[in-house]
Amino acid sequence: MATHTRDGRLDWIGLRPARREPMVPVDRAEVEERGLSADRHPSPGKRAVTLIQSEHLPVIGALCAGPVTPENLRRNLVVSGINLAALRGGDIRIGTCVLHLEGPCAPCSRMEETLGGGGYSAVRHHGGWCASVVRPGTVALGDPVVPA
Repeated sequence: MATHTRDGRLDWIGLRPARREPMVPVDRAEVEERGLSADRHPSPGKRAVTLIQSEHLPVIGALCAGPVTPENLRRNLVVSGINLAALRGGDIRIGTCVLHLEGPCAPCSRMEETLGGGGYSAVRHHGGWCASVVRPGTVALGDPVVPA
């Protein structure tokens, strides 16, 4: 259970400049102890960085009858090719930073507003992961995602 078929890949990076403001996609970001630089989170903690697997976006879309983008879900990082659930409670390295996968990222009530009726339920158990920062660094699109 400690092995994985292949490394994952960082496919998308998004910053939340302020509450309810549109996400800003970027090609690279600095990860500080408190989270991504220029993101709205003010302090370190279990939700410093949020991640979701790209494989879950079409699942959520199918459950709420519409396409879903990373911007809709307001997660910082979209990764593909590696099962984050299998790494729960462990560390992953992306670029030069190391993150600790704390646990599932629960949907917020705004999913009904963003995705329409049933949006909240569509995101349940597919909404991604919260992570704390073990080692600050830089992440860039295309970086491998590997167990640390």
